[in-house]
Amino acid sequence: MIQIYHNPRCGKSRNCLAFIEQTNQEFEIIPYLTETPTAEELKTILKQLNIEPIQLIRIKEKIWIENFKGKTLSDEQIIKAMVENPILIERPIVVKDGKAIIGRDPDLVASFLD
Repeated sequence: MIQIYHNPRCGKSRNCLAFIEQTNQEFEIIPYLTETPTAEELKTILKQLNIEPIQLIRIKEKIWIENFKGKTLSDEQIIKAMVENPILIERPIVVKDGKAIIGRDPDLVASFLD
């Protein structure tokens, strides 16, 4: 089953969800701002994405700029920042068959779901 970590206020996330709905595949919406992933869940997602924690951060978010920008943080500290401030998590994240992508590009989502 497909999972989408979704923020309904984000246009890219809404577009990705609309695309997934059109595929007629079974999916689950995870509203990650209210159902925040745990540190362990984020570590799993990072492995599925095959990226480092900093690459999942929305570095232009006000919370990041005011509290973390310019600081040297460990991966654990970055993950903790995402758990405590889920708005920092890049979106949308699409998970299928143990792999994941950041679904901002419709063409990438299409090829990922095929």
